Amino acid sequence: QFHSLAPMYYRGSAAAVIVYDITKQDSFHTLKKWVKELKEHGPENIVMAIAGNKCDLSDIREVPMKDAKEYAESIGAIVVETSAKNAVNIEELFQGISK
Repeated sequence: QFHSLAPMYYRGSAAAVIVYDITKQDSFHTLKKWVKELKEHGPENIVMAIAGNKCDLSDIREVPMKDAKEYAESIGAIVVETSAKNAVNIEELFQGISK
């Protein structure tokens, strides 16, 4: 729905945080589409971070952290599991981007 607006947000950006829901495999597949979009149309040296959100719900996880780590490594991104609800690893995510 908002795909056509995306370039307006990442044009000239130094970094991008791409978020998926660890409890929904489909969101991980969608994340890969956004990464492709960034690589094709985003700034050449953009720093990418992958955030696996809802780590507070790891008991109903659909996306193994191993898969996220392997994918992040393959695209040169950092990966952190977070919880927006409980503010888990949010600071670590942004510290990782700034390195």
